[in-house]
Amino acid sequence: MKIVFMGTPDFASGILEAIVDAGYEVAGVVTQPDKPKGRKKALSPCPVKEVAEKAGLNVFQPVRARDPEAVQKIAEMGADLIVVAAFGQILPKEILLLPPLGCINVHASLLPAYRGASPIQHAILDGCPVTGVTIMQMDEGLDTGDIISVREVPIEDTDTGGTLSDKLSVAGAGLLIETLPSILDGTAARTPQPAESPTPYCRMIKKDAGVIDWGEDADVIERRVRAFAPWPSAYTCLDGKTFKIWSAEAVAGEAGLRPGEFALKDGMMHIQAGRGQIVPKEVQIEGKRRMSVGDFIRGYRFVSHSLT
Repeated sequence: MKIVFMGTPDFASGILEAIVDAGYEVAGVVTQPDKPKGRKKALSPCPVKEVAEKAGLNVFQPVRARDPEAVQKIAEMGADLIVVAAFGQILPKEILLLPPLGCINVHASLLPAYRGASPIQHAILDGCPVTGVTIMQMDEGLDTGDIISVREVPIEDTDTGGTLSDKLSVAGAGLLIETLPSILDGTAARTPQPAESPTPYCRMIKKDAGVIDWGEDADVIERRVRAFAPWPSAYTCLDGKTFKIWSAEAVAGEAGLRPGEFALKDGMMHIQAGRGQIVPKEVQIEGKRRMSVGDFIRGYRFVSHSLT
C-alpha cells in the first residue's frame, strides 16, 4: 500500500513522522513552497518538508495543487491512499478521486464543530473546555466528509494556539496510526456528518486578527492572547509602537480607567478592559525582545498610560 502525504505546518509534521515510523510506504510528500523568513527574507522550508527530506522522501511543492500539471504529478506517485493534514489549499475533485481509497484528512477539531482552516485558535477563543481530532473521508465540501474516528483532547487554562496544536498533533498521529489498518483493509466504519455545523466556519487567520479591542471583556482578551500565540500574536499600540502581549491574566476590579488605560501597581500593568482588567505577564515592545512585564516596566520610559 502506497501513501501520499499532503501537509505543511508543525501540526502536520508530527503526523508524517508517525506514518514513517509505523513503516508505511510513503510514495511522496506534497507541501507548500518554501517561503521567505526573517529580516533577510531567505527562503525557508516548512516543517513537513524538513521531516520529509530527513526521511529521504520525494517532495513536491506546487504553488497551486489544482493546476493540471500538479494533479498529474501527484497522480504519477501512484498512491492507494492520500493522507492530508493542514495542507493549506483546498483539494480539487481531480485529486480526491485519484487514489482507490480516496483521501482522508486529520482535522484538528471534533467535527462537525469548527470546520475550516483555524479550528485550534477558535476553540480557545470560544473558551471550549475540550476539543480533539477527527479522521474523516474527504469529499468536495469543506470538512464535510464522513467521520471515521475521533479523539478528545482537553483544553487547559494555560493552553496557547501553539501548545494546543502540539497536543492535537500527537493525538492526531496516534489516532491515524490506530485507524489506518481498518481504512486500508476496507473495514473502517463511516458516520455521515450533518449538513450544518454548530459553529461558524473557521477562516484562515490573518495578521490583523491579533489586534486587541480593549472594549472587549478581560476574559475574552485573555483568550485572544492565548489563541494567537505564537502567530499572529495579540498586540496593541503603546506610545506609537507595536506592543505584544504574550501571556496575561484576566482579573476582576475596576480602577476608574477607560478601556485601554492602565495603571502601574506592584511592578505590574493593570490594563482596563470593557469589563475587568488584563494583567500582562510577558510582553514585547517593538524592536526589543520578549521579557517579563516586570523587566519591561523597569526599563521603559512611559510617555502615556493608554493603549490604542
